Amino acid sequence: MNYITRKIKKLGKKETYIRFLDTLKYSLYVIFHPADGMWDLIHAKRGSYSASNFIVIMALFAHIWQLRFTNFMFNNHNWENVNIFKEIATILLPLAIFCICNWGVTTLFDGKGHLGDVYKGTAYAFTPYVIIQIPLIIISNFITLDEGTFYYVFSNISLIWTGMLIFMAMMMIHQYSFGKTILFTIFTLFGMLVFIFIMLLFFSMISQGVAYFVSLGREIMFRLN
Repeated sequence: MNYITRKIKKLGKKETYIRFLDTLKYSLYVIFHPADGMWDLIHAKRGSYSASNFIVIMALFAHIWQLRFTNFMFNNHNWENVNIFKEIATILLPLAIFCICNWGVTTLFDGKGHLGDVYKGTAYAFTPYVIIQIPLIIISNFITLDEGTFYYVFSNISLIWTGMLIFMAMMMIHQYSFGKTILFTIFTLFGMLVFIFIMLLFFSMISQGVAYFVSLGREIMFRLN
């Protein structure tokens, strides 16, 4: 009985691994066939959260490696002054806020996608960034400043390509027209600004409240002494 149980668990792990590789490999189809790819990613269940998380993690690594290993001629950051947690937050926080705001805004106006769908579509859109930026980090150490145009062109291509895929993902996920997608992209960006303002205001009030009670406690301790 234990042997059969182990076999079932082993088979389940193998199927999970195969599923992960298939959904991860599908990201290569998505970047070259964004319309069909993003549609099937969500509606035909061709994507997975495990592959989405892996792509996002690789995007984080690519960003950190870029700061650490890119040739100093193309890198304005001093690694000794880099806060890794802050750099990670510069990607994860905007990603989380974008997903929440896009889902929240589109839900009010007949958007078909769920929060998880928005996350998967956005995560898969990071694929060009990972594929292009990692080789560029290596190449940057073998080219001269005069050849830097090559570096900057492909670096910008990775960002533009990613942005276009995010736009296409939102259009396919929510089943919007091109014009409506542009409109709700603007609404999403505005919603992100409002969200950030509210969060900053909230944390400012919390910090002021904590500072007040700390000073009050100090005053009480001073009078008791």
